[in-house]
Amino acid sequence: MEFKNLHKQDKPLLIGNVWDVPSTKVVEKLNFQAVGTSSAAIAALLGYKDGEEMTFSELAYFVKRITRNTALPVSVDLESGYSRDPKEIVNHIKRLEQLGVVGINIEDSVVNKQRVLLDADDFAKTLSEIKEQLVKENVNLFINVRTDTFILLKENILEETKRRIQRYQDAGADGIFTPCIEKESDIKTIVDTTNLPLNVMSMPDLPDFDTLTKLGVKRISTGNFLFDKMYHTFEERIQTVLKQRSFSTIF
Repeated sequence: MEFKNLHKQDKPLLIGNVWDVPSTKVVEKLNFQAVGTSSAAIAALLGYKDGEEMTFSELAYFVKRITRNTALPVSVDLESGYSRDPKEIVNHIKRLEQLGVVGINIEDSVVNKQRVLLDADDFAKTLSEIKEQLVKENVNLFINVRTDTFILLKENILEETKRRIQRYQDAGADGIFTPCIEKESDIKTIVDTTNLPLNVMSMPDLPDFDTLTKLGVKRISTGNFLFDKMYHTFEERIQTVLKQRSFSTIF
């Protein structure tokens, strides 16, 4: 099924977020319909913090290895585009398409010592220019636009989120991603705000998948939390080995 159509199913598209070939193989084995790269996890593997500290070429290397080792559609977390220049972002997207990528996430915040929201109108203008150029060059990827209002704002979150979504929808977004949203009432409000498919991400108090389906959510991301949990478990196992002075608990 074409990637875009996976966002029109009766049940939400569950995206398995991956960071290397082994994690991709696990997601494929468990019958996910698609995979998405986690920029935070890949950055951590390379010793970087999240927020475009790694270079686009480093990201592209991981993407190449992942796409070469799965039959599943792959969407890439492009962070803020690894540039503020729309032309350069388009070049990045074209490179990803050449690697077999079918979709991207692009976010409306950047990290300059700390993460801050970009001006909504400026970001919408960038999106519009990107979309226009991609259409001209017949590059057809699913553009999932992430707004970081629920991560960064303390007040008027819903109002600002709705305002940004409308601008991004008008600019040509194919989907909307609101990480860190958790309340059922907030999710329903956002679903009703846009005719674009809404993507939510794993959070401690996120409703279960059946509830999200009833609320109208069309895409669910696992995020980088499984990656973090994996390394926490790794540390615990090593502590047990050291405490017991034996490897028996590994096997």
